[in-house]
Amino acid sequence: MNFASLVFDMARRLPEQLAVSDDHNVWTYRELAARIARVAGGLRAYGLAQGDRVLLSLENCSEFFELLVGCWAAGLCAVPVNARLHPREVEFIAANSGARLLVATPALAEALAPLTAAVASLDRVIATRSRDYEMLLAAGDPLIPGPGAPDDPAWLFYTSGTTGRPKGAVLTHRNLLFMSQCYYADIDQLDERDTHVLAAPVSHGAGLYALPFLLKGAHQIVLPHFEVAAILDILQRRPLVSMFAAPTMLTRLVHSPEVAATDLANLRTIYYGGGPMYVADLERALEIFGPRLYQLYGQGESPMTITGLPQRLHAESADPRWRDRLGSCGYARSGVLVRVVDGSDADMPPGEIGEVVTRSDCVMAGYWANPDANAETLRGGWLHTGDLGSMDADGLLTLRDRSKDMIISGGSNIYPREIEEVLLRHPDVVEASVVGRLHPDWGEEVIAFVVRRPGTAVAAAELDRLCLDHVARFKRPRDYRFVEALPKNNYGKVLKTELRHRLAEAV
Repeated sequence: MNFASLVFDMARRLPEQLAVSDDHNVWTYRELAARIARVAGGLRAYGLAQGDRVLLSLENCSEFFELLVGCWAAGLCAVPVNARLHPREVEFIAANSGARLLVATPALAEALAPLTAAVASLDRVIATRSRDYEMLLAAGDPLIPGPGAPDDPAWLFYTSGTTGRPKGAVLTHRNLLFMSQCYYADIDQLDERDTHVLAAPVSHGAGLYALPFLLKGAHQIVLPHFEVAAILDILQRRPLVSMFAAPTMLTRLVHSPEVAATDLANLRTIYYGGGPMYVADLERALEIFGPRLYQLYGQGESPMTITGLPQRLHAESADPRWRDRLGSCGYARSGVLVRVVDGSDADMPPGEIGEVVTRSDCVMAGYWANPDANAETLRGGWLHTGDLGSMDADGLLTLRDRSKDMIISGGSNIYPREIEEVLLRHPDVVEASVVGRLHPDWGEEVIAFVVRRPGTAVAAAELDRLCLDHVARFKRPRDYRFVEALPKNNYGKVLKTELRHRLAEAV
């Protein structure tokens, strides 16, 4: 089943219902479907064939929806990427996915235009809200989607790995439909009266969870970025408002005096995830928002859908296990199997720590063109998440650590190896190790421990410039600690736990 065909069905049923709006466009479902058909026709007229990839580098905007669903209507696979990525990072994703076309918002398109010369597969870069974009919309006859196949690739979700190279999780139409059905089963039943606010990047979780709302005829309001005042304004004007919030976003809402003084009657649900949420902040959030919070645990390989803590369990403060539940990531989602296993993939006893594995129709088809990673991550028919956790006898999952040393800052995943490899480009850096340090606003911040070549003087500013030349600004270290040597075990492996301990002692 092609996801686009279901969107067209909704447009037939509710043609004049508001579908998508931002500060530039307001489209009904009839108008959105017409634009999707024009995008699809234009993409095929440009020579793209069934299964080709289209890279979308978009800041939050209404065009995301017509391009995403337009790709599907044309039988293509969308490759959304974070608008904050460095051009070199986008270059790798474009080359790895074999993208034929890159569509970007105007400022990003200018920076990414040179990629047509650097990536062999890439034919052109088109800016939205430009003459070239209007030419795309007019290039072919409008194309209405067929039913398609459920296992056709729909979305390549690029998520970095410990090697420092991003891997493209192949999400099929089946995966996205299962994810949407899980929303209805576990979080809320939706219909055309609902409003969905997108204040987080549409290229990641917020964009994925826009899909359940799109299939039910709800109104998507796209904000350029997270802003408390803009969200409160929507709450005064629109009914049944739901939104995704990374923990940092939820914390900002909790500590905003304006939120505490606002009538929240129109707020339906805040679903949050993407990093650890402190129990104290959750208690404060529940005081303000009441039973309107739903916690998600998932990853790009099983989009937003592994476990969840429902609104009701957030609110049951009289239960003796209430705080344990708030510190957990909930129970397996509907139709999802979750286990905690040892190194041999045998189940761990209740309460014991092991790797979290999951199995469902939401789990990706595999990594794009990466059989070795597939063999490791999907062994035995289970997705091995790389996260360490423990599970109670009744199935409550609590994450304990991240086996891949991932840092989560502001809801974005940052992988130390990627930063370490950049730092080691400096000729006078002998060794580097990157860890996360707790931060009250961002969850974690990036700290780099650096060993310099004897007799040299490497300045922090040099390393900062090096990082800014190769990775997104939000990934660069916030502090550089120059040390004579890195702590290591008998096998020569850097002891990152010791580095984190040093940082904790220095506070």
